[in-house]
Amino acid sequence: MSEHVEILLSEDEVDERIRQIGEQISKDYAGKAVHLVCVLKGGSFFMCELAKRITVPVTMDFMSVSSYGSDTKSSGVVRIVKDLDESLKDKDVLVVEDIVDSGRTLSYLLAMLKERKPASLKLCTLLDKPERRVTDVKVDYTGFNIPDEFVVGYGLDYDQRYRNLPYIGVVKFD
Repeated sequence: MSEHVEILLSEDEVDERIRQIGEQISKDYAGKAVHLVCVLKGGSFFMCELAKRITVPVTMDFMSVSSYGSDTKSSGVVRIVKDLDESLKDKDVLVVEDIVDSGRTLSYLLAMLKERKPASLKLCTLLDKPERRVTDVKVDYTGFNIPDEFVVGYGLDYDQRYRNLPYIGVVKFD
């Protein structure tokens, strides 16, 4: 079976939306510093572009959680592969994700991070698939609501491929 990628959101559409989110975050965190927590690997592309567009002081940390393996559907099993390097205590934390799908991973992750006593904890995602949600997760900043299709590009992958595409595409199997 072979596959190809069809463009869902162009590079210009994604860039413009990230600019808008950066402006909103800058307003919401005016007078504060925001600590961005990137969920690797997919979130790294989005977080770097987002951080460039935030005008308040920004610090960053990274963590890696896994719930997919090499399949296209979440396994529902969450593993922390890499934990944070810094304490979250008393920081205004914004978790940056590439996509919110079932919500299982994020629900687990946000509960765990809340136990670390941040001053505030919010969630920002480039892509959201609300119709796939099986666990209630509050998303504070959303780039795009997308249909229930398997997407790649801008950090999202299919079996570690296509992360480097500058747009969001849908994987189509022939």
